[in-house]
Amino acid sequence: MTTSSATVGSIALPSNQPRWFSDNPDRAWGEKFFLAYSPVWMLSMAMMMFTGWQGTFSDSALLLHSLSVALPLLLVPLLLYPSAVGKHWWQSYWFKANVYMAIFSIFGNYVGSEYFFDVLGMVYHFPNATTTLDPALVGHNDQPVPVIMYFYTHAYFMTYHTTAVLVLRRLMSSGLPLKWLLFLPLTLIVGYAWAWMETKAMANPLMATSFYYTNMPAMLAYGSLIYATYFVASFPIFYFLDEHRLKPWNFLSVCSAALSASMLVFYLLEVCAHWVNRLAVLSN
Repeated sequence: MTTSSATVGSIALPSNQPRWFSDNPDRAWGEKFFLAYSPVWMLSMAMMMFTGWQGTFSDSALLLHSLSVALPLLLVPLLLYPSAVGKHWWQSYWFKANVYMAIFSIFGNYVGSEYFFDVLGMVYHFPNATTTLDPALVGHNDQPVPVIMYFYTHAYFMTYHTTAVLVLRRLMSSGLPLKWLLFLPLTLIVGYAWAWMETKAMANPLMATSFYYTNMPAMLAYGSLIYATYFVASFPIFYFLDEHRLKPWNFLSVCSAALSASMLVFYLLEVCAHWVNRLAVLSN
């Protein structure tokens, strides 16, 4: 889809036409790259499932595979980012997006996983993934969180956030009346859709011995809604990252935004934990 922009001097003003990609060329380039890379990491994960590598690889091999999924999001733009955009790599949207996603993914695994173990009945069983990183106090279980999950999540979340921003931008650039009232409901819909699809895709017969939920139907129905709290908190914040080319975020703003989203998720997970003790209760 093409859009037009008005100009004042040498400054391009945002188009009034509905659009998917940002009017900021720097952000638009990053979004297109993240979308183009999404099928690559999905195919890599599918290959792991179909071959059973997650159960046969050594810890080192698993770490290398997870790095091969996450690192291209950082290394490939470093090589391909066009100089015509006129920014240094550390000023670019793609780099800031990676910083944001790294912080948010670390929180999601280090803290958030414990809620999935205790409240949602999630089970990890990767005895060959011996490199783990777990909180000292959060959680009432003895399940470890493999470090590979931190890298895989980085790729997942980048795709989820990018697609969500495109959908939200399409809404906000439309001529719909009271479109701001639809912003959060649409955020929830997109977040729930990705949460449900990830749950369904990961907890499949090919991964039955490595990753599963003790009550899969309840997880899809109720747990996916709880998982969507990650995105209800993060999508609206991420939406504004360098959305306006004349108001780029600095490094401190990016880190503060990611930490703010993480803290919001923590509160939302606490609220959910008060209402849901275990998925077994939901099915009774």
